Amino acid sequence: MNTYIESFIESPVISRIRRNHGLEHAAIHVLSKKYPGTRLVGHSDARGFWIVGDLTTEQVREGVYTALSRLRNGEHKLAIHPNCGTNFVTSGAFAGLAAAAALLGARKPTEKLTRLPIAIVLATIGLIISQPFGFVVQERITTSGEPGDLEVIEIIPALRGHFRAHRIVTRG
Repeated sequence: MNTYIESFIESPVISRIRRNHGLEHAAIHVLSKKYPGTRLVGHSDARGFWIVGDLTTEQVREGVYTALSRLRNGEHKLAIHPNCGTNFVTSGAFAGLAAAAALLGARKPTEKLTRLPIAIVLATIGLIISQPFGFVVQERITTSGEPGDLEVIEIIPALRGHFRAHRIVTRG
């Protein structure tokens, strides 16, 4: 990997975000398995992460601590989640660039319209090709399955709009 990218992702703030993001994913994996059918959404930052979903604080606490323990015991793949925004952004970028390539040089609206079927086909191919790349970007850049000295300080119940949520505050 490029040394500039490495130094960026290893900087203290980015490292914290990546480790929080990994713990968020691991917690969602654990909670989803224990409470199937419960819709969960997460969001991470440098101070911790949110889990939004219809769970009690005790359920979230148990899931987060189980996830942290499993990450520390080597289950680093728990940090990768198929519904991560990283996957969606990666797929969107591939599809958008493929569609844009199909429209290169088309100036008139009629030219663009006649190329639309090609743009759709290329965007679809871009989506298919992008599938493994989102996971690679997650694993190498946007998450970390190595929590290091990360610890959970507090779990705070809250409402996000009409949805039950929990703020997980971390340190380390």
